[in-house]
Amino acid sequence: MPPERPGQAGASPERATGERAPGDAVVGAALQAFEDAGRAHRADRPAGPTADLLAGVRVLDLTNVLAGPFAGYQLGLMGADVVKIEVPGSGDLARNLGGDPELSARGLGISFLAQNSGKRSLTLDLKAPAGREVFERLIREADVLLENFRPGVLERLGFGWDVLHELNNGLVYCAVSGFGQTGPMRGRPAYDQIIQGLSGMMSVTGTAESAPTRTGFPIADTLGGYAAAFAISAALVKRSRTGTGSFLDVSMLETAVAAMGWVVSDYLVAGREPRAMGNENATSAPSGTFATADGALNIAANKQEQYVELCTVLGRPELITDERFATREARKQHRGELTAELESTLRERSAVEWDELLATTGVPVAPVLTVPQALGLDQVAERSLLHEVPMPAGGERSLRVLGSSVHVDGRPVGPVGRPPELGEHVDQILTEVGYTADEIADLRAQGVV
Repeated sequence: MPPERPGQAGASPERATGERAPGDAVVGAALQAFEDAGRAHRADRPAGPTADLLAGVRVLDLTNVLAGPFAGYQLGLMGADVVKIEVPGSGDLARNLGGDPELSARGLGISFLAQNSGKRSLTLDLKAPAGREVFERLIREADVLLENFRPGVLERLGFGWDVLHELNNGLVYCAVSGFGQTGPMRGRPAYDQIIQGLSGMMSVTGTAESAPTRTGFPIADTLGGYAAAFAISAALVKRSRTGTGSFLDVSMLETAVAAMGWVVSDYLVAGREPRAMGNENATSAPSGTFATADGALNIAANKQEQYVELCTVLGRPELITDERFATREARKQHRGELTAELESTLRERSAVEWDELLATTGVPVAPVLTVPQALGLDQVAERSLLHEVPMPAGGERSLRVLGSSVHVDGRPVGPVGRPPELGEHVDQILTEVGYTADEIADLRAQGVV
């Protein structure tokens, strides 16, 4: 493994204030307390990222849009030096995607900003002979190559696995694609919604009336990115023992199907075809979303003792011995009747009130929140999931991004710096692999970088 390489200047992983809708009663006191306290009591936290698990690992990130860039971002959060290689003049397609047209026009689309903090950007034309020479030199110095082209694209450019392995025997090469590098569907284009549909995810999402329904976020892309980051980390452990790299073939379709293990097993083992059940839990009742006086409340009383406690707190002890609800299987068979009985009582108080009454009883319960409300939870703030970094191109505006969901040695993990502007680190990166200033100027004049 090469020595640790210099990265960008760090940014404090400070907490960011959550957005609160007017009259919001669900987040309530917890969010207000967070806003009042500010960041002061977190001042003892060290500045910059706190994870160095992958320090010294250089990742060449050739990915676009979501699954691949998300994988690269996770590696960067764990300390890797992620070099984002982009097409000159345009870069990652995600630079033009997102809900802010002004940022998209500047090549800083929100979709890009969300998962590229801390990376360094090198523009490189891999179709040009001089560009391929640069890439060869980068490969020799790299630890990981991550790409999400369609299968065969990199090989047609002259960089199939055999060539890459010969250039760098220790290289970990991870290819993320919709369907994998083999099979009859290998060459087909795939986006998140395509994979959600093909995997069966959409068939079990929503109600019997609304299914098939896609999830409200790109779950197939995100799972594919996590699978790639996990596989790369495992391959680096193997390389530390053997000195030899690996070729990792990550299929978004297979990752999505594998992630539905419980649902898939119902069919494989029990022969029961999974179906959409809305917010209900097929394995238990009462376990789902219930109406209160002012909003939805999730309750998951999956154990008998939890059901007994729930009925006791609600003041409905007769439901414990009612033969329709006395056992787990009976409750599943009379799910609709049980929901009606519980909601007749739950509608007497607000979701917050029931949450307060049930939270300490051992019954899993919580209100259903919006995204701004979730980000405003004191629990999220206390664990510093949100991080502030400077906005690219300067200015007074800062950027809030998500860090890692994993704490390392008791500390939160955030990006080492802001997202890069297109080609921002060309001179820096090429100098690190031995190019002179004149050679870099010549490459720039040719349009290679």
